Amino acid sequence: MFQRIANSWELVKASARVLQQDKELLVFPTFSVAGVILVTLTFILPFIFGGMLDAFISERFQVFGYLVLFLYYIVQYTVIFFANTALVGAAMIRLRGGDPTVRDGFQIAARNLPAILGYSVISATVGVILRSLSDRSEGLGRFVVSLLGTAWNVATFLVVPVLAVEGVGPIEAIKRSTSLLKKTWGEQIAGNIGLGAITFFAVMAVLIGGGVGVFALISLEAGTLLYILLGTVVVISMVLIGLISSTLSSIYTSAVYQYATTGESGEFFDPSLVQQAFRLKR
Repeated sequence: MFQRIANSWELVKASARVLQQDKELLVFPTFSVAGVILVTLTFILPFIFGGMLDAFISERFQVFGYLVLFLYYIVQYTVIFFANTALVGAAMIRLRGGDPTVRDGFQIAARNLPAILGYSVISATVGVILRSLSDRSEGLGRFVVSLLGTAWNVATFLVVPVLAVEGVGPIEAIKRSTSLLKKTWGEQIAGNIGLGAITFFAVMAVLIGGGVGVFALISLEAGTLLYILLGTVVVISMVLIGLISSTLSSIYTSAVYQYATTGESGEFFDPSLVQQAFRLKR
């Protein structure tokens, strides 16, 4: 177990080397975050009106609320999956020895837009169903719904690289993702847990540093400007951590797909390490 975690850490570091080579990959998660914020702001009024209509007609059946939620999920997922497909597509070019550009990534995503939209509709349907079940459940029921959501996320872990590389439809992409998951021992899950732990410690370091800074400013009786400056530094640091973490996760996912489908690790990954990490089930 500890060896698998160590292998995952090495693979995350290899993903970081890819990002160091192509820093422009950060453009894609930035696009995703900006798009999600814009979509959320756009849907504020529809959510309010949907809730008012449900309250007027029936408080028990929130038909309009779930309808707005479904549309919100579709638009939000389309933005996220489009950006992720662009990022993974560009990362795959680098892993295969090419030199990707931001334009290359967006072109790959644009070519697969119909499949991305179809997958967004499927994901939105699953999301609304799970949300509805969770709202109507308590205790153990919500725990079971949470497990179902986790199972869905695991099964669709490789959908985005399948869409980016193979150009198949959304249903076939889900089938391919599930098939590739069965072929490996789930190293991709351990790697993302490792990346999540690194992100957590980085966030904690920023928060602790910010707290120490506040106490220092209080002791120095600093002016308002310094507090604003400190807060700005903390917010920017948190945003950068999120963007880097998201980018590394997508690069790692690309590496998982690369080895699972071709058996090749690429120049950034130690072949012997990858062979140990991605052992096929017998």
